[in-house]
Amino acid sequence: MMAGKVFFSVSMSLDGFSAPESMEGILATPEQRKQDPRLEHWVAQWMQLQAWIFPQRHFRENLHLGEGGEEGRDNDIVRETFERTGASIMGKRMFELGEKAWPEEPPFHTPVFVVTHQQRAPWKRLGGTTFYFVDDGIHSALSQAREAAGHRDVRIAGGSETILQYLNAGLVDEFSIALSPVLFGAGTRLFDGVDASRIALEPIRSEPSPRATHLTYTVHTR
Repeated sequence: MMAGKVFFSVSMSLDGFSAPESMEGILATPEQRKQDPRLEHWVAQWMQLQAWIFPQRHFRENLHLGEGGEEGRDNDIVRETFERTGASIMGKRMFELGEKAWPEEPPFHTPVFVVTHQQRAPWKRLGGTTFYFVDDGIHSALSQAREAAGHRDVRIAGGSETILQYLNAGLVDEFSIALSPVLFGAGTRLFDGVDASRIALEPIRSEPSPRATHLTYTVHTR
């Protein structure tokens, strides 16, 4: 059986940011946001960054947000990304944020391997998602994810620090960026700390849509 690819797929602002300065605002109450304008600003930035995906039919169905939604190339990309993914990997920070924010049926529907320093029993959720906590490094997490994914691909879900670890280790085969028409000015830069001397990119696709520009690259070692 042929092993799948290792890839990541993220939204990025035109000036290179994949997240606002903090994600605290996502979990804040309306009252907390009112008291701290920064929280409101960070939430607004996140919503603008991801604005292309929220209306898509597949996204809405996956999160049980109701029927309807847009169908087109953006929706196809959301569906294709979901269908190719047999297992996901994420960092501890992304998991901790999601643990509080995701519904009882998280949007993964696959095994998810969390790179962490803490031991914890697997956390089974509805809809086929089980979180496994890997405390012996990124290579171990990838090995377990590959086995779980079978012939499908492994997605490095985030955050940017975890993506960068895999990229710099030469473990990423391909990535896609949804370039959103927004400027942040500050925040978490997707490629901050990338080992550019070891990484060469081959453009595969560039697809404009009414909401974003989708860029896909194969990753090669220099």
